Amino acid sequence: MTETEKNYRELNGKITTAGARLIAVSKTHPKERIMELYELGHRDFGENRVAELVEKHQALPKDIRWHFIGHLQRNKVKAIAPFVHLIHAVDSKRLLREIDKQGKALGREIPVLLQFHIADETSKYGLDKASAEPLLSDLKDDPVTHAKIAGVMGMATYTDNQTQVKAEFSSLAKSFAELHNGTFSGDDGFREISMGMSGDYPLALEAGSTLVRVGSLLFGKR
Repeated sequence: MTETEKNYRELNGKITTAGARLIAVSKTHPKERIMELYELGHRDFGENRVAELVEKHQALPKDIRWHFIGHLQRNKVKAIAPFVHLIHAVDSKRLLREIDKQGKALGREIPVLLQFHIADETSKYGLDKASAEPLLSDLKDDPVTHAKIAGVMGMATYTDNQTQVKAEFSSLAKSFAELHNGTFSGDDGFREISMGMSGDYPLALEAGSTLVRVGSLLFGKR
């Protein structure tokens, strides 16, 4: 068994046992490394650059489920709209409307997650309660038809302080619960909480993550 296979089976086992799904973060890694995991049966891969994602989608098997996990600019939506499986980081009304527009033009529903800013770092993107309210209010007045809001996403602070990280993940889980019981009550499709990466995924699983984004534990350091 190769080191990659050993790492994958161990990690995937832990994540699936917790009721979550592993997104293998393949950004900057060559197609050959993606195919190693593909041949082990893995299908969910995450990229954060549009050009790289498009290139890999064109070159690799078409049953791969591509997750866009980075900050997405509105003018780049059109390039990935035909095939992207899930856009993890919708952080504005304007971006959501653009995704909806492109989905409508293609006649396909594009699943998305609302990104919330939970970290104690200004460099990270995301909604807070104040900015989420007008977005949700706007959706009530003028619903999107081809952007399917499937849950929430967030990134914790890059710190060794586990108490802080736990609190941040708990705050995202709370936001999810409020939306699940409120705006999206009765919507079975609103079910995902995307949180947790290589350094903090066990804490994310404890807090209820359903999608874990892991790169370096699978592929090694870049």
